Amino acid sequence: MQYKCKLTVIDKKVFDDLQEKYLADPQSGACPFYEVGAEYLFERYGDEDTFWTQGKGAHCSEAWDCFSRYVYTALQGGSIMRGWTNDEHMMIACCNDGTRPVIFKIERLDYKVVYVDADAYEQKLIADALKTLDGVTDAAYRADKNFIEVFMDRNHGVSDEKIIKAVKLVGAFKVNLID
Repeated sequence: MQYKCKLTVIDKKVFDDLQEKYLADPQSGACPFYEVGAEYLFERYGDEDTFWTQGKGAHCSEAWDCFSRYVYTALQGGSIMRGWTNDEHMMIACCNDGTRPVIFKIERLDYKVVYVDADAYEQKLIADALKTLDGVTDAAYRADKNFIEVFMDRNHGVSDEKIIKAVKLVGAFKVNLID
């Protein structure tokens, strides 16, 4: 099993009264760095390690300080917030800016990497077939890496045997590895 972490900006707040009372620029307004709906995907697989590359200037330092430890935990397959949220693989956090906080949803995504001897068109057909399996939330062919990512519902794992069977139903393809 592999893990990614999706960070979604779900809200931004502005406390005008606090800005007026305490800030050097009382008209600072909302955070200019993030927009509601923006999504950031972190992954650590093979030669890919976006935890480090996205953390270097791609995020506000106050926000990075608030959520980086949870992103890292998710990438290692850990529970982000056991017993606090209704899904231990998800949490809601906000940055440290008390007059204009940004609110984030942090989610661990569970997936398997499937290597199949097939061309790009066939890989896409296989990914579409894998999407139909119970417990699979999404599947996509990564042309840049030449493998298929199969994302799973955390409550219903998908066995390697089910994946291999689904691939063989598409055609006489050899599954080289499921990681």
